[in-house]
Amino acid sequence: MFRYILTGMSALILSPAWAEQSNGDAAAGAALFAQQCAVCHGRDAAGNGPMAGALMVQPSDLTSLRSRNDDTFPTARVVYRIDGRDPLVSHGSPMPIWGELFDGQDAAIKAETGQPILTSRPVVDLVAYLETIQD
Repeated sequence: MFRYILTGMSALILSPAWAEQSNGDAAAGAALFAQQCAVCHGRDAAGNGPMAGALMVQPSDLTSLRSRNDDTFPTARVVYRIDGRDPLVSHGSPMPIWGELFDGQDAAIKAETGQPILTSRPVVDLVAYLETIQD
């Protein structure tokens, strides 16, 4: 019995989603941002989208994430905010309001600490894009 449990744990730990870390596709992330995020965060990601005025919590300026975090991009915080593990209630619902849109193929990304974070391919792509637009 112990051998079966150990084998199952080994398969989980060595699965491709955990073993391979992704840098993401910034171009795909930019397209996803324009389609799903710009309405609140603005096309320039400065927090000035057309819906910003209707929100109880104003959208962040996403171009200054690195500068507001001691010149380190806060990868883990960004991933958790986007995929809902660190919810932000802005207009009566958690961000992102579209919920399962970011579900998809599992992908791993390295946090700023070097630890792997399992999330989805769209989230990894969005993070890659956000890293490219930092001041």
